[in-house]
Amino acid sequence: MVSTIVWGTGNVGRAAIRAVEAHPALELTAVLVHNPDKVGRDAGDLGGLDHRLGVAATDDVDAVLASGPRAVVYAASGDIRPDEALADIIRAIRAGAVVVTPSLYPLYDQRNAPPELREPVLAAIADGGGSLFVSGVDPGWGNDVLPLLVSGLGTTIDAIRCQEIFDYTTYDQPDSVRYLVGMGQPMDYEPPMIAPTVPTMVWGGQVRMMARALGVDLEEIRETVDRRPLDATVSTTAMGDFEAGTQGAVRFEVQGIVEGEPRIVIEHVTRIHPSCAPDWPTPPDGEGAHRVIIEGRPRIEVTIEATDEGGNRSAGGNATAVGRLVSAIDWLLEAKPGFYDALDVPLRPAVGRLGRKRS
Repeated sequence: MVSTIVWGTGNVGRAAIRAVEAHPALELTAVLVHNPDKVGRDAGDLGGLDHRLGVAATDDVDAVLASGPRAVVYAASGDIRPDEALADIIRAIRAGAVVVTPSLYPLYDQRNAPPELREPVLAAIADGGGSLFVSGVDPGWGNDVLPLLVSGLGTTIDAIRCQEIFDYTTYDQPDSVRYLVGMGQPMDYEPPMIAPTVPTMVWGGQVRMMARALGVDLEEIRETVDRRPLDATVSTTAMGDFEAGTQGAVRFEVQGIVEGEPRIVIEHVTRIHPSCAPDWPTPPDGEGAHRVIIEGRPRIEVTIEATDEGGNRSAGGNATAVGRLVSAIDWLLEAKPGFYDALDVPLRPAVGRLGRKRS
């Protein structure tokens, strides 16, 4: 069994605990938390399971890393603390662990990552013998390996479009929704997530990876952004009221330009309520979906709906992204120490997990 720790127990960390517990080759040996109220709580409780796992959460990073875990699922946020997240990840790599994480957007396309981020990781790998694989929670597979897989079913390809279409009504992450994305803010508020160059920083790496896999040269990456206000005040289950006239929906594209045209596009359509921007793309059931559209011959459209934690689509998206990362751990352990991206790490079947229940 592979000694594995989960670092962070928010929306991603909860799913990570469940994924590690369900994997027949992995053993959850520690859970690291920052919130002192979580110290001492059982991992099963923190992971939303209906049974105890016998692993008490701790905030003692030194002790956990000194125990020599072979794998670390780093689930702590890097959105507003990228320097701290990078330092944490480097510590784990120097301890000799394989690290999988969605926390650092600029490292999705590690070959083209800024030197100030990439070089410390490579140094840690050389010193400690660990590895790193970064993939997204948006989800990564929906913007890299899935569209590439589906593209191989076509005869001719004119364009690839990857869509995330979500209603945040039930999403329990108010800081991200209200302040990073800007829902409920005045229309003159500039949400950090869609400020100029930020979408490219977050999703441009996936556009570049798809271009690399398809063997095409990108001329540039462009961004488009559109926002809509709420016509009426709406109330949400998890985050309270959002006032009329404030931002209720945002739509943006990160476009990879090939031969003067947007040929590789990652598009996000996000609402705080389905009544806002009803003319924009909507998911089949109104809550959320990921979609890949291959324009060409034949035209191919694949829509994926994932649910978890009582039917929540946002939780389902997190869970599938975490599943991709956790399923990569055994491959990374067999590979030589290194810095890997989504084109390096194959999709892994759920070997040993069909119908399997953990006690």
